[in-house]
Amino acid sequence: MKKVAIGQAGGPTAVFNTSLIGFLDHCHAEVYGVLKGYQGLVEGSFIPLEGSMLKKVEQYRSVPGACLGAGRYPMTEEALEKAVNNLRLKGIDTLVFIGGNGTMWTMHQLEKKAKKIGYDLQVIGIPKTVDNDLAETDHAPGFASAARYVALSVRDISKDLEAMRNFEQVRIIETMGRNVGWLAAASGLLKASESDGPHKIYLPEETLSADQFLNDVKNLVAEFGFASIVVSEGVKLNEGKAVEKAFVNGRSVLGGISKQLSSFVQEELGLMARDELLGMNQRSSQFASSGQDRLEAYEVGKKAAHLISEDISGVMVTIERLQKSYYDYQFGTALLQKVAAGGERSLPKLFRVNQQAFYRWLEPLVGRDVEPFPSMIQRREIHEKKSFRS
Repeated sequence: MKKVAIGQAGGPTAVFNTSLIGFLDHCHAEVYGVLKGYQGLVEGSFIPLEGSMLKKVEQYRSVPGACLGAGRYPMTEEALEKAVNNLRLKGIDTLVFIGGNGTMWTMHQLEKKAKKIGYDLQVIGIPKTVDNDLAETDHAPGFASAARYVALSVRDISKDLEAMRNFEQVRIIETMGRNVGWLAAASGLLKASESDGPHKIYLPEETLSADQFLNDVKNLVAEFGFASIVVSEGVKLNEGKAVEKAFVNGRSVLGGISKQLSSFVQEELGLMARDELLGMNQRSSQFASSGQDRLEAYEVGKKAAHLISEDISGVMVTIERLQKSYYDYQFGTALLQKVAAGGERSLPKLFRVNQQAFYRWLEPLVGRDVEPFPSMIQRREIHEKKSFRS
């Protein structure tokens, strides 16, 4: 019987643990959990997932976070070598990790290190990301639940602002997404009319100038009396760098563009503006999770378990959308080398210029049980003209 080690790495999602359970339910091997993600590999922190421990882990089927521990850890050359040595000393035949871009790169490096020393290690990746920036797959588990939360939150925040527009005219709502705009773009899914928020969505794929931004705000407030604006954390202002809050374990922590933009509005236009950071709820809100996302998260774990018996190595499980009149899909694999080389997958230009095409793509993932609110009551009187600072 094979000895298998499985771990979780990177930022959690609402369905991170569901993939783990999908794997454990269908893996017929001696399985060990890697604690604390990469750090556990480097420190040799393995626990047998059997008996009472397995029962404890199974309770996390629908719980957000990462029950084995995940986090971030710098995988230097020395760290990679320690990880491979620990796996070999433990007698591990197969290494499976659930994660995003960094995880797939790390798995590819570990496989290469193992081959170099003659260690026959089977390596399999299970996709996970709220940013949806993984190459070689239609989408990744975790994204749909985050997108659902963003769409619902922006719909609701926009209605709140609409009610308060005689006091507060502008809200800048910041989403996760790092250097890609999938999550921010999802914020408009439940927009029913032009008067509904979000009125503008700014994506990292397109540079934003301060002048254009201020002009957009002026026009929106003049037309609707308020402006509900979504900005991705990775947006670059005036061709500069994305705003960074910190740099941890070799990785920049983005965030803060909404505060910068709301300050611009107040200083340059004299309007009341508020910045709203949607924060960690985007990746952890179980109450807003997507049923389809949870189903697919379980299934990619199941697929990975089946790959073990097929002796397939050096691959990541993928979700392949089938070209049908309704949403259908199948599971496949992509080489870890190709996934790692693909880098961060941007929101395609088609979806940036044709939002309805994107929403048709997104709707079956998020779920058809969420709907727009009624549009604002149309008044005969024209709202008071706003005056702006020159």
